[in-house]
Amino acid sequence: QVQLVESGGGLVQPGGSLRLSCAASGSIFSFKTMGWYRQASGKQRELVAGITSGDMTNYADSVKGRFTISRYTAKNTLYLQMSSLKPEDTAVYYCNGLLRDGVRSYWGQGTQVTVSS
Repeated sequence: QVQLVESGGGLVQPGGSLRLSCAASGSIFSFKTMGWYRQASGKQRELVAGITSGDMTNYADSVKGRFTISRYTAKNTLYLQMSSLKPEDTAVYYCNGLLRDGVRSYWGQGTQVTVSS
């Protein structure tokens, strides 16, 4: 059973930065794709950024140029570096991993990010 554990959320002022981490219980080479999603209060969960096993990345238009997704295979960890944060970035951020079979998908428990002055 794969486990994903997020950390790094918190309260930050507008314009500030945060780095989220997602630690996998096993090798992240097991994943075909990994990604960060977020869900704001009263809204649907949305994809923020994704990365493939070949390190190809994609971003939601709303975060392009501000967020960077990356992975560190030696630590089996996925990251999301967030800068120039805006109040509208406030949400619970979730890590997701899709295994190479293309069927099994795993979620972390989520970490709250609040952008407020």
